[in-house]
Amino acid sequence: MCKFNKPQIPANVTVDERRAIYFDALSSLDMNDKVEKRENLSYLSWANAWAEFKRAYPSATYRIVKDPITNLPYFADERTGIMVYTEVTVDEITHEMWLPVMNTSNKAMKLEPYTYKVYDKFKKEYVERTVEAASMFDINKTIMRCLVKNLAMFGLGLYIYAGEDIPEKMADDNNVNTQQEPIPEQRQQNNTRSQVKPVQTPVKNEAATIKAEIIAAKDVTSLVSLYLDYTEAIESNPELKNLLTNRKKALKTLNS
Repeated sequence: MCKFNKPQIPANVTVDERRAIYFDALSSLDMNDKVEKRENLSYLSWANAWAEFKRAYPSATYRIVKDPITNLPYFADERTGIMVYTEVTVDEITHEMWLPVMNTSNKAMKLEPYTYKVYDKFKKEYVERTVEAASMFDINKTIMRCLVKNLAMFGLGLYIYAGEDIPEKMADDNNVNTQQEPIPEQRQQNNTRSQVKPVQTPVKNEAATIKAEIIAAKDVTSLVSLYLDYTEAIESNPELKNLLTNRKKALKTLNS
């Protein structure tokens, strides 16, 4: 087990330099013995994460953001689902983080149950799946996961979200052989829209931009920031994901 040891701070360093030293110390802290595996996903226990973070910053505080209208610790939209927010303040800096409430299939949960359709390749037909309504247990669990992700903005456990230890995406509905596709009506609408405005070109341009930024990155911190900015695009593109991982390894070797 690797516990946080406060780094030696040289005399006459600036505030930003001190913060950078602490960020590097936290981001290099090995938390693997505190990582839990659930459904092929990696989770860092909030209690262990907070304990290590307080060793680094004893005066650190966090806040669960509440809806000012309902005073509840979540924001709900009947169309898109439920989102939670946290804020962590340390050394006069506050970082905000957010996380949607999701079920075990990574489907957004709402205040009411709803159904969606996926295409079953064996049955060769669309089958219906149900997403249950979110409970306060689901919301509470998401809040604490959001807090851990919030702490990663200061460096702690950041490698879990980037590089070679990026959590694996879990299969839909316990590895049932289904592939989500738009239902025929949706496909027809999408084709109509694509005739007006092609959707492939922006994706390619974005991928090219991200690729160039990964190659140009001078340190691991820049790569992590890039990953957080383009998480969805990188996760959905194996080439970008492998490039980021290899670039991170190369930078570590150069800086070691």
